Amino acid sequence: MAKKNKSARRQRGLQAVTLCISTTMVLILLGLVVFSVFTARNLSNYMKENLTVTVMLGDSVSAKDAKALAGRLGKRVYTRRVVYISKEQALKEQTAAMGSDPSEFLGANPFVATLELQLRSDYACRDSLLWIAKELKKNKAQVTEVAYQEDLMNSVNRNLQWISLVMLVLALLLTFVSFSLINNTVRLGIYSRRFIIHTMKLVGASWGFIRRPFVRQSLVIGLLAAILACCVLGGLAYALYYYQPGVEEVITWEVLAVTAISVFLFGIIITFVCSWISVNRFLRMRAGELYKI
Repeated sequence: MAKKNKSARRQRGLQAVTLCISTTMVLILLGLVVFSVFTARNLSNYMKENLTVTVMLGDSVSAKDAKALAGRLGKRVYTRRVVYISKEQALKEQTAAMGSDPSEFLGANPFVATLELQLRSDYACRDSLLWIAKELKKNKAQVTEVAYQEDLMNSVNRNLQWISLVMLVLALLLTFVSFSLINNTVRLGIYSRRFIIHTMKLVGASWGFIRRPFVRQSLVIGLLAAILACCVLGGLAYALYYYQPGVEEVITWEVLAVTAISVFLFGIIITFVCSWISVNRFLRMRAGELYKI
């Protein structure tokens, strides 16, 4: 009898380890999806905010007036950053880039002073750029031209919309698949103890009393699996930080925190719901039905 109980405990322990491993793998996949969705959003904002609108100034605009204009533009709701580039600075940069000084054979500095305007991500779209450019051009005394890469802007927005849609569909699909996988694993673990559940029901134990140890065990396994999944995802994030400098602009601490919280919530909620449904299924069965499944 003792040997049989020991074998049963060993089997239950093996089932718990199997459930923990399978739940961990599923939570890693779910965590990767959450991580990818929020990283894609940050990447979208990062790309939009690094697209530059060039405001070309007239030759008669002094450095003082240009800096005053830059200060006014910096206070606008759509502006993230504005940089003043003088004619001399533009000449110096182009000379370094080209390897020769254009003013030597042209006889004069061919460049004009500009303001490099970077927009907030919410305004980095075609409609917003049209009215922003129109507003800037109203200052005809100082602004001669407003230039930006409209095709690149449209291409970035279009591609990011497609990526967001694909990630959303993938997240929904993976959530459904993960729930099914964890539910089957939990149900198999409870299946081996279906006769114990029926015996407890026969001696008058309430459904809540019978459910409690199964739900408690599933929650513990869900928490442990979430911790393991967060460790794996944290290791992947550390590798990205280590081997890809500058990635912190996209993979922020907020993204890591949301991913960890999501993994813990998935681990707790899915294992709780699956164990609750599985135990209730066997509680509803009659004695004869337990032999037929």
